[in-house]
Formats: sequence, C-alpha cells, structure tokens
Amino acid sequence: MEEMISPFIQPNLRKLLSFATSERNIDREYELYIHSPVRELYGYIFEDEVVGCIGIEILDFKRCEIKHIAVFPNHRGKGLGSKMISFIKVKHPVPFVIAETDKEAVIFYENYGFKITSLGEKYPGVERFQCILKNK
Repeated sequence: MEEMISPFIQPNLRKLLSFATSERNIDREYELYIHSPVRELYGYIFEDEVVGCIGIEILDFKRCEIKHIAVFPNHRGKGLGSKMISFIKVKHPVPFVIAETDKEAVIFYENYGFKITSLGEKYPGVERFQCILKNK
C-alpha cells in the first residue's frame, strides 16, 4: 500500500475513483485527499500499477470512515479490498471503522465483519447502508 499524495491524479487512480464516486466529483474528492489533514488515500500496487484504492477520513480518536474503496474488475475476488481494510485497521487502530454503501457492496462489508444497517432510500430510488466494524 502506498499513500497517493501527488498533486496530479494518475489515470489508474482516476479510473478507480470513478468506480466509487460520480465522474463529476473525482477532482473535488482527490483535492480533499491532497489538502485535508484528516483524509488519506492509499493505492494497492500490483506489478508497479495501482489496481485498488482506499480513501479514509479520520472523524475523531474513535472512528474513521471509508470514503472510497475500489478495485479494478480484473483484480476483484482476490481479497484486495479486505487487505486494504486490514491495512487501515493497523495504520489507524481506532475502535470503529465505518462506511456508507449501496446494495451492491453490502455483501463485501458483511463478509468482512461489518454490521449493516439500512439507511433507507437516501436518494430517489437508491437504498443506502451504514456499515460499522468494531475493532477488537
């Protein structure tokens, strides 16, 4: 895992962030990672290429939030997402790791051990879920 702090976003990282946020928000989100003291963005490197990323925000001394997590489709199902969350848990051993996600990613978080709660239809026609992991 490598922290992504370049003033210019790499093409692979841009594509990964597009999986986790809307295309129009990529530059704004990346700027937050570069300039915010409470946000960090890490890339999972495989054969000298960024193939996954995880971005977090430190909310306080008890919680950090996964803001973005993505893996290129040809690298999915290999445990990279779990490895990135494990990396964050070691780097920031806060009591709680939280995330908000859509229905498609609920099983991923559930399989890792997050407790899942529906937030209802947060946007028209889109159910969102809160995921909470208690660190032991």
